[in-house]
Amino acid sequence: YGFVPKTMAKDGEEIDVYILRVNKPLKRFKGKVVAIIKRENDVEDKLVVMPTNNCGNVSKEEIIKETNFLEKYFKSKIILA
Repeated sequence: YGFVPKTMAKDGEEIDVYILRVNKPLKRFKGKVVAIIKRENDVEDKLVVMPTNNCGNVSKEEIIKETNFLEKYFKSKIILA
């Protein structure tokens, strides 16, 4: 989980990003946006990003599983890129 520097979401903070298929702490990350989580009961949408060399065959089910720790509190839909 991180954010895109020098951007602004509707909450006045940087745009939040879920980083999938990376299992180590990161200071910086460059990847590919594979989906957007569009929250229906919150002002923020979230980007879902994966490493460029490991972003094939992503499913909504995988995104739900990996983001549920936070997204379970919101009503949202996933839009695949």
